[in-house]
Amino acid sequence: MNNMVCDNRPPPSSSPLTVNDPSAAPELASFPSPFPLAHGRLRALEPADTPVAELHARLLDGSYDKPFIIEDDEHGFLHFGMAFIQSAMRLAAPDVLDLRYTQKMMGFLLFKRNPGRIALLGLGGGSLAKFCYRALPAATIAAVEIDPNVIALRRYFAIPDDDERFCVIRDDATDYLARADASFDVLLADAFDADGLARTLASREFFQRTHAALSESGILVMNLAGEKSRYLDLVDEAREIYDHQTLLVPVRDDGNHILFAFKQRLFEPDWKQLRQRAKELKARHGLDFPAFVQKMEESARGRAGLNRVIDQWARTRRRAEERGRKDGRRGR
Repeated sequence: MNNMVCDNRPPPSSSPLTVNDPSAAPELASFPSPFPLAHGRLRALEPADTPVAELHARLLDGSYDKPFIIEDDEHGFLHFGMAFIQSAMRLAAPDVLDLRYTQKMMGFLLFKRNPGRIALLGLGGGSLAKFCYRALPAATIAAVEIDPNVIALRRYFAIPDDDERFCVIRDDATDYLARADASFDVLLADAFDADGLARTLASREFFQRTHAALSESGILVMNLAGEKSRYLDLVDEAREIYDHQTLLVPVRDDGNHILFAFKQRLFEPDWKQLRQRAKELKARHGLDFPAFVQKMEESARGRAGLNRVIDQWARTRRRAEERGRKDGRRGR
């Protein structure tokens, strides 16, 4: 199979980690967890003889700069710090989508039942990568991740080896999209660091690159974590670049929102047809697609209200920027 999504690699000199060679991955050792509210085992990319007290001190004061895993009897949780859980894996069922937001991101299947080319922007614990690889055998998939230490954990998280239709690429997501000669059906953006959404995704340029890289009917799906007020600017940028063909869907209980942005102009979903399709997808994949489509329809029907909120937010931001420029001119 000709996998164009995996032909788009950076030069070898910028990608020193051989992601398919287990011997190239750093050691993953087990330690007691230092966190009072996260009991279990700590798995870290450190030698087994690392002084435990020193490691614990760096984890507790926030100076530890590698991803780590907190593991109990049932789950392995990926962390960059203790503020967020980056990924969760059931140890007995590593391909299951355990976090609700990852399940909702698969809502793109309501609109693209048989995507040919998928890029995941951010690997994390590989939840979406594994699910797409198993559930969509006709798709070619590239998972793009800039942090070599995240890639080094692919064995722990049972992420598939590279083959003719799947690969992990060490690269910046925006740079990868800039070089892309493939036309993607779906882009799944879920890239965070210890402080929140990865900076490379929090820009107008990122949305421009995604729009250019998608096929004419392609879909961008993006995980946004935290309060809406923190990322309304980003939603406003996406809404403008995607000609208002967007849905912002809340994820119950965890504060995330999922942004769906459709490149197709004048996109008008047939909700009756989608409700029927949701039943078929639930039977096939075991996810609650009927609930997904209900939330999407509610978002679409409330889009006018959301647009007003975003418009007001954008006007306030522009007025503040203009005042800043005027104050700057007065100060000269």
